[in-house]
Amino acid sequence: MKYTQNMQEQERVVINPDICHGKPCIRGTRIMVANILNLLAHGAAEAEILTGYPQLTQADIHAALEYAEALVNDEEVIPTFA
Repeated sequence: MKYTQNMQEQERVVINPDICHGKPCIRGTRIMVANILNLLAHGAAEAEILTGYPQLTQADIHAALEYAEALVNDEEVIPTFA
């Protein structure tokens, strides 16, 4: 994966096989990137997320979005023919 955002943002998302079964999480928490993305996808405002997860910062939410963007941008699409 080509996750090449600035180093400060990159270090916010970590993958550790001993934490949350190796799912990407925000450093120092057990809050998975997928949870943040799910909340945003279902209409939660950043302020609501920060209220529900006071250990997060706005930069953590942005890092989760940037991580997801990097995954999508690096995805290889292989066309199939019917």
